[in-house]
Amino acid sequence: MDEDFSFLQPLDLITKDVDELQKIIKEKKENLHKDKHRGKDKDTSEVDREHEREHAREREKEKQLKEKEEERDKERIEKDRERKKGKEKEKIHEDFTDMKHSGDKITARHEDNGTGGDIHVGPEPMEISMNSTPLPIQIQSCDVMSLEGHTSEVFACAWSPSGSLLASGSGDSTARIWTIGDGPCSSSMQNGPPNVVMLKHFKGRTNEKSKDVTTLDWNAEGTLLATGSYDGQARIWNREGELMSTLNKHKGPIFSLKWNKKGDYLLSGSFDKTAIVWDVKTGEWRQQFEFHSAPTLDVDWRNDVSFATCSTDMMIYVCKVGENRPIKTFAGHQGEVNAIKWDPTGSLLASCSDDSTAKIWSMKQDACMHDLKEHAKEIYTIRWSPTGPGTNNPTQRLLLASASFDSTIKLWDAELGSIVHSLTGHRDSVYSVAFSPNGEYLASGSLDKCMHIWSVKEAKIVKTYKGSGGIFEVCWNKEGDRIAAGFSNNVVCVFDFRM
Repeated sequence: MDEDFSFLQPLDLITKDVDELQKIIKEKKENLHKDKHRGKDKDTSEVDREHEREHAREREKEKQLKEKEEERDKERIEKDRERKKGKEKEKIHEDFTDMKHSGDKITARHEDNGTGGDIHVGPEPMEISMNSTPLPIQIQSCDVMSLEGHTSEVFACAWSPSGSLLASGSGDSTARIWTIGDGPCSSSMQNGPPNVVMLKHFKGRTNEKSKDVTTLDWNAEGTLLATGSYDGQARIWNREGELMSTLNKHKGPIFSLKWNKKGDYLLSGSFDKTAIVWDVKTGEWRQQFEFHSAPTLDVDWRNDVSFATCSTDMMIYVCKVGENRPIKTFAGHQGEVNAIKWDPTGSLLASCSDDSTAKIWSMKQDACMHDLKEHAKEIYTIRWSPTGPGTNNPTQRLLLASASFDSTIKLWDAELGSIVHSLTGHRDSVYSVAFSPNGEYLASGSLDKCMHIWSVKEAKIVKTYKGSGGIFEVCWNKEGDRIAAGFSNNVVCVFDFRM
């Protein structure tokens, strides 16, 4: 063939016979074939090496992106962890350095970027009149039962509904159940420290910060205590402190934990964006709700089978066990929704947010019924009064209390959506409020280290106590004659209340 002649030299054609020419052509073809393969192998090898280098670069990029994402997650978790500790919000500490005396009144002043001015933390300036308003009774240290043993901040506390047990949860990776005896707190302390059971959330000898107890709740009978931890696990204990169940499915810290009234379900909300309903009898998860696009900050049962959740994604969902989609969606907040609470009858839902508003929602409509806008800063917590139709105090109107980083507490008429009182006595962020069982008094705890007890009717402080640390939670016992408070200096304090 013509192409074969390309392998021959002119001299070959003259000097060699046909067989020799065919042999030359054959050898050169074989050599060419080998060279092509060597070149191909060489090219393939080079391509493979380039691909490998590309894969290595991609793996490195993925590793860096993963590390960055893990770092961001760590920062977000740390931020939300600090939220639970009461340190996450960027606060402006009011500087009450200039106390201006004016007759019988003391008007607090503060520095604001170098310029002085009266503080307006509500509809009226904060003034204390010495003539018309009697000073609140100072609770003396000798009348306070100080429960010591925690080695870190006490974030949560709750009285058992069935008696004199008080549970506390701390950053030291433990919860504790204290047995508070009868009689005045002052005499109880003289009889020695109360009995206490420690609920360890770690297996080793040393505390593990990843197991901080972030939330806790008693069941309605007071026989079981549920605790939520920073390690993502919920745990159920009996009143003797024995661990009954460990509930493990969340992939991030648990921020909220609530029993339903019947006591067969436990509800948890987590940094992992989900809420889980747990079957208490089997210790297994019943259903996981994955509607939020950001951490779930609070959960609250409406009845035994339906509940609400809120999130940093600014959304509120009402869900029902067995349903795969929310049965109601509430949108309207412009900031993280920090807390939600159903009223005593489960007909109205209150919410509060970083957008400085509280809102009241009804299942009968999509938009909020009332938009409560009197606060100047983020609202961290809300509580309904135990009053109104369907409660033990049916003749008193239903109120909503909101506590804010603007140092005030507002009381709202739930039906009208109007402000009833602005309680201005704290000097730093208010983190917790709680109504007495009869609805006549309100306890509040603040980072200013003060616990105030207010008369709801008169909107004034009737008793006050100043401790040695910021207060993260206050709660009343079922009889309404004792209040407990968890402090940042590792103690739990119990106060007698009699007017």
